[in-house]
Amino acid sequence: MALFSSLTPVFIAIICVLIGVILKKTNEEKDKRETKSKPLPRPWVDEDLKDGTDHHLEEEEVDEEWQGLDENVAHIPFFAERYSEAEMIKRSQMFYELLNKRRSVRFLSDEMVPREVIDNVIRTAGTSPSGAHTEPWTFVVVQDPYLKHKIREIVEEEEEINYKKRMGDRWVNDLKRLRTNWIKEYLDTAPYLILIFKQVYGRLPNGKKKTHYYNEISVSIACGILLAALQNAGLYTVTSTPLNCGPQLRVLLQRPANEKLLLLLPVGYPKKDATVPALTRKPLEDIMVVM
Repeated sequence: MALFSSLTPVFIAIICVLIGVILKKTNEEKDKRETKSKPLPRPWVDEDLKDGTDHHLEEEEVDEEWQGLDENVAHIPFFAERYSEAEMIKRSQMFYELLNKRRSVRFLSDEMVPREVIDNVIRTAGTSPSGAHTEPWTFVVVQDPYLKHKIREIVEEEEEINYKKRMGDRWVNDLKRLRTNWIKEYLDTAPYLILIFKQVYGRLPNGKKKTHYYNEISVSIACGILLAALQNAGLYTVTSTPLNCGPQLRVLLQRPANEKLLLLLPVGYPKKDATVPALTRKPLEDIMVVM
């Protein structure tokens, strides 16, 4: 009995160790199962920039070994044109003055614009950088009067609901001073509508999904370059992001499911009696911080 009493603490210690080992092994197996079931992390998507309409790439759908790019892309010499300091200052000042004339114009003429100009500004937008050079953008140019009017009908129907129900009093009141509403006459009168779609993923030759890294940021940069190119060509637009219209417009324009509408630009010359709000831009000291 004395021997049993002296061995009891040893037995208890052994049992505790065994229980600890079993629990550790169980937790490790659980962690493995959870890790396997979780989708691959997508560090190229900022949480603040995620779009609820994105098609999330599932692990089994992604070809991790090949994304359609050459394994070894040849590198070639790069020759850059370099300007004198005086020329740099002059060019930067001239470009600023050109873009400072850019305004959002809602009163657009129906006067035709050379198609070649539209081709060139979209080519320019296509020079934009993109994540892993995936170029995740589609620019749909609409000039057919019937399609333009159908787009207007879709946009105005949804925008009226937006103004009356979805946007809220504060947003609507903020827009009153700019005299905007759900009536979008420019969608009929502008000679061209450019609808910019982001491709949330691509397709490989084998049919699997191809990851488009930073697709929203990449296409947004391309839109900025497009706006600058339009201004440089003497054309005007208003950046339009009609809420809740994307799916209908995608179907109307027969775009695939991997494309999501990011921006709608009516493009043309301003009407002779066009007006814009008397707005000013923030001075440099309010938008730049030098460390």
